[in-house]
Amino acid sequence: MSATAEDGTAEDGTSRRALRGPVVRDALVVLVLTCALAAASGAVDLPARVAAWSAATGLPLDQAVLVLAGAHVPMMWFGARRGQQLRDEGDARAEAEARLREDARRDRLTGVASHPAFVAAVGAAHADGTVPPGPAVVLLDVDRFGEVNATLGHEVGDGLLVALAQRLSGLVPAGALLARTGADAFGVLLTGPDAAEAGPLAERIARATRRPLRVGDLCLAVDVSVGVAELPGRDAQDTLNRAEVARTAAESSSGGLCRYSPAIDTFDPGRLALHDDLRRAVRERTLAVHYQPKARLGDGRVTGVEALVRWDHPEHGLLLPGRFLPLAEQTSLVRPLTEVVLERALTDCRRWRDSGLALSVAVNLSPRLLQDADLPGRVAGLLSATGVDPADLELEITETAVLEDADRASLVLAHLRALGVRLSVDDFGTGHASLTHLARLPVTDLKVDRSFVTAMGDNPVDAAIVRSIVELAGSLGLGVVAEGVEDEAAWEGLRAMGCRLAQGFWIARPVPADDVPGVVRDVEHRIRQRTAAAGPRSLVG
Repeated sequence: MSATAEDGTAEDGTSRRALRGPVVRDALVVLVLTCALAAASGAVDLPARVAAWSAATGLPLDQAVLVLAGAHVPMMWFGARRGQQLRDEGDARAEAEARLREDARRDRLTGVASHPAFVAAVGAAHADGTVPPGPAVVLLDVDRFGEVNATLGHEVGDGLLVALAQRLSGLVPAGALLARTGADAFGVLLTGPDAAEAGPLAERIARATRRPLRVGDLCLAVDVSVGVAELPGRDAQDTLNRAEVARTAAESSSGGLCRYSPAIDTFDPGRLALHDDLRRAVRERTLAVHYQPKARLGDGRVTGVEALVRWDHPEHGLLLPGRFLPLAEQTSLVRPLTEVVLERALTDCRRWRDSGLALSVAVNLSPRLLQDADLPGRVAGLLSATGVDPADLELEITETAVLEDADRASLVLAHLRALGVRLSVDDFGTGHASLTHLARLPVTDLKVDRSFVTAMGDNPVDAAIVRSIVELAGSLGLGVVAEGVEDEAAWEGLRAMGCRLAQGFWIARPVPADDVPGVVRDVEHRIRQRTAAAGPRSLVG
């Protein structure tokens, strides 16, 4: 802090000297000219000469000189006042610049260092490189901080961050740098001998943050995820990346704490480059969305489509989700990526409706988004912006994602369902959801996992599982969709079981939005011809 103050004082002094220099120079010029004029006047008796010129020409030159001399007095006063204004403006500018410098170094809410200052300090610590064992970094963020803002208000959320910063300040060594590195994130930089204490410090932080924090009249208990990079990387960014990898891994750790090790680091240079490309594609909205039709088994009518994201990479060509979605899941990209897909799907849905093609659209939700209390509001905003009826949107969640935190997921899903959006459990049958959990969730549909559907023709056990899921959905009043229909035998088997909807390559492959109307016509025509050729018996179910 002292260094900051000294820097600010030095820069303010420099600004004042820069302003004072021209003023002093001009004053010296005026003084020299005045002295020269006085000397000339005494040498040639200038007043007498002016009086003589005035009498000879008949012009009031002497009076003009008197008026000019008199006018010089208010001009001096105005000049002094303007000089003071310039000094005041210079002081105000210096003060504003000092505030800007301080804001760049300090987080205004919590009073700890800012994110740019933290990154710069990590870089400086790497550049120093003279004090072993090198810098260590601890990163932490508050789990489900959005819920605090959503339920208690932003004022309480700000108070929580201030209280957490104060508690952290009492834990870090005197020589360490504590910074606010994100909306709900903090970082600690340790250098010199303190770096060896990064691991124990992270453990103390994890323990201390389990104690409730007092915010006004409230006593709030929060969970944090703490990641620590005890050994420095190749450079400052590599060290920060290691700490972020550990912090991300800590989110799924029972203790909320993880130390970096190469075993948990899935980011090789190639994946990092791909991640940067993906960030750019999300920002520039160059991702593509293809759509796979879902057909009604009773009559073959296509009632909806599932949105499936694709990425036409400039070097690697068209990439399927399995190649890049894990990158988004491990970082903060999953939220904006989902919003890009959701907005595109709703826009295409509106366009199809306007052209007379009534289709619903299904979009997959990342498990991480089920912990985002702001998600329902963003979905509502996109529905309003595109003019799509909420009933025409279906959001798909995985069975495993629901099980990770059923209470929190139920809250987010309840808000989504209140909008009128349909909710389906994707890949049903592959997880371990109990009927109790399933009954508590506000879902409207179950999607039978493709692994059971594709094998049910050869495996009676898989066929029995599919039949049980169809019957379970019927008894709970839920719709059921079977994935993975790869041949006509699977289609017929599902119809015989009373399954309502199906999708799969036998029906249609995923296609771009512009191709959807033509594919829908082809699917419906093909299935109508097949049922007509098969006769009335095929209409049973």
